Amino acid sequence: MTREAFTRELNKNNYSYKIQAGRIVVTQDGSVWLSYLRDLPSGVEFRNGANLNLEGLKVLPSETKFNNKRYIWLSSLASLPSKIVFMEGQNHDVHLGSFTGGWFSEWNGNIEGIDSNRLLNKMIKDGLFER
Repeated sequence: MTREAFTRELNKNNYSYKIQAGRIVVTQDGSVWLSYLRDLPSGVEFRNGANLNLEGLKVLPSETKFNNKRYIWLSSLASLPSKIVFMEGQNHDVHLGSFTGGWFSEWNGNIEGIDSNRLLNKMIKDGLFER
C-alpha cells in the first residue's frame, strides 16, 4: 500500500493523523478499525488512544511502531519483523492468531512474573516470528 492510499483510508474514516519526521503518525483519540487492510506503507506509527484493529494484515513493514493505549489485533500476519516493538507497561494485549492462536497474554508459553509484552518483544527481537 502506498502512503497516499493509507492516508486516504485514514481520511475516509475521519481518523486523525500527522506527518512527523517523514512518518505517518495516527493520533486518533479513540480506537482505529482498519481490519480490512492487507498491508501498510512503511513509516507508520500508531499513537491512538484505544484499540487498534489490523486483523486483516498479511504483511507488516519493519518500521511500524505501536504506541497505542489498548488492544491490538494482528491475527493474520504471516511474519513479524524483528524490529517491531510493542509498548511495555501499557494496558494492552496483542492478538496473534496465526502464531499463538489468540491473545499473547493467554498463550501457554508465557512465563509467570514476566510482563507478556516484554516477553513478546524479546521473542520478536530474536526473530522467532520471522518466516
